[in-house]
Amino acid sequence: MQLRILTVYTVLIACLVTALAVPFSLAYSSHRTGKLLLERRADATRFSELADQAIRDGDTSGLVQEVSRYEELYGTKVEIRDRDGRRVAGGGAWSKEPAERALSGRTTDGLPLVTPFGPASAVVAEPVGRDAQVSGVVVMKVSTAAARRDVALVWAAVAGGSLVAVLCALIAARRLARWILRPVTELDLTTRAIAEGRMDARVRDGGRGPAELRLLERRFNAMADAVSAALERQRAFVADASHELRTPLTVLSLRLENLEPHLTEDGTGEFAEALAEVDRLGRLMEDLLTLARVEAGTAAPEPIARAALRGRLAIWHDVYAARELALTVELDDTDSSAAPLPAAAARIADIALDNAAKFVPPGGTVTVRLEQGVLRIADDGPGLEPDQFEAALGRFWRSPGHGNVPGSGLGLAIASELARAADCELSLRPATPHGLVVEVRLPEA
Repeated sequence: MQLRILTVYTVLIACLVTALAVPFSLAYSSHRTGKLLLERRADATRFSELADQAIRDGDTSGLVQEVSRYEELYGTKVEIRDRDGRRVAGGGAWSKEPAERALSGRTTDGLPLVTPFGPASAVVAEPVGRDAQVSGVVVMKVSTAAARRDVALVWAAVAGGSLVAVLCALIAARRLARWILRPVTELDLTTRAIAEGRMDARVRDGGRGPAELRLLERRFNAMADAVSAALERQRAFVADASHELRTPLTVLSLRLENLEPHLTEDGTGEFAEALAEVDRLGRLMEDLLTLARVEAGTAAPEPIARAALRGRLAIWHDVYAARELALTVELDDTDSSAAPLPAAAARIADIALDNAAKFVPPGGTVTVRLEQGVLRIADDGPGLEPDQFEAALGRFWRSPGHGNVPGSGLGLAIASELARAADCELSLRPATPHGLVVEVRLPEA
C-alpha cells in the first residue's frame, strides 16, 4: 500500500511540475527568439537605410565597409542586393524565400523557435527603399548560438528545479505514507505476534497516524484483551476442572478397590471394566491438566543437555523389551559445546515413543535420531494416511482403525503445543516402507 501511495502521489506531483515547467520553458524560448528577431531586424533596418542611400547616390563603397565591419564584429553574414538581384555588398547570407518576401515589401516578422537543440542559424530579410518603392533587399544570416546558450541555461535551471521539487515531494510523500500507514503496520505486526501465540501482544499507541486508524488500534486492543481474557478463563476452567476431578477420581478408585473382597465371581469382570474406566478417566484428566499448563505457558522447564536425553530415552528400553519391540537411539551428542535441547524435545520424544509402543506390533522397530538440529522418532508400524497427518495433531483425535487402543487422544495435541511454546516445528511424515515419523525441527535448525 505504501508503494501505491508513493507512486500515485509522485506521479501527480510530476504531472503538476511538468505542466508548469514545460510552458515556462517554451515561453522563455519564444521570448528569447523574439528578442533575437528585434535585435537583428533593427540592424537590418539600419542597413536598409544605408543601402537605399548608397543605391540612390551610386556610391556603395561606404556600405561595403560598414557591412564588412559588422560581419567582423558580430560574426553575422550580411548580403545586400538590388531589385534585379545584383549583389551590392556582403555575401554568403542569401536565402531565396525570405528575400523574395522582402522584395515584395514584407519584412521578416518571425523566426523559428530557438531551443538548445537548434536551429543553428536564422534568416532576417528587410526590404530596401522608401514608401512603396522597393529598390533592393538586405538579407542577414543570424547565428543563434548566444540565444541557444541562454535558453539552455534557463531550461537546465527549470529542469533542476523541477527535479528538486519532485524529490522534495517524494520525501514528503514517503513521510506522509509512513504517517498514514503506521497504525496499519502496527496492526500487522501485532496480529502476526498473536497468530504466533503471543497473546499479550498489543498495538502501541504512539499518537501518530490518522484519527480513524488510531481509533481502530484502540478497538483492536480492546478486542484482543477480550479474546485473551476469554482464552484465559477457558484454560483456567480446564485446569481447575482437571485438578478438582483428580481427588474424586482417586477416592472413587480407592473405594472400588476396597469393594474387590466383597465381590462375587459373577461381578469380577464388571469390576475390572469399571476400574479400567476410572483409570482411563484419570489419564484423561492428567492429559487435560498438562495441556492447560502448556497453553498457559507455565510448563517451561530448563533446557536439557544432549547427553541427558540419551539417559532419559534409556528408560524406554525396558518398556519396549516387555512388548517385544526394538528401540534404536542415534543421538549426535559427542560435541560437548553444542547448544542444549529444549525440555519440550524430551517430552515430545516421550509422547511419540508412548504412541509407538501402543500401535507398533510385536517385532517392530522404533528409531530415535537427532542430527543437524532435527529430532526424528520413526517406527515401522501401520502409520497413518497422508490426509490424517494434520488431523492427528488435533485434540481428542483417534484413528478410525485404532479406536480400541487405550489413550485420551491428546498426546500429539500436547506435543504440538509443546513444540509451539519452544519455537520448534512439529510435523508428521510417512516412513519408508511403512510407519510414521514424528519430526521435531529445533530452533537451531
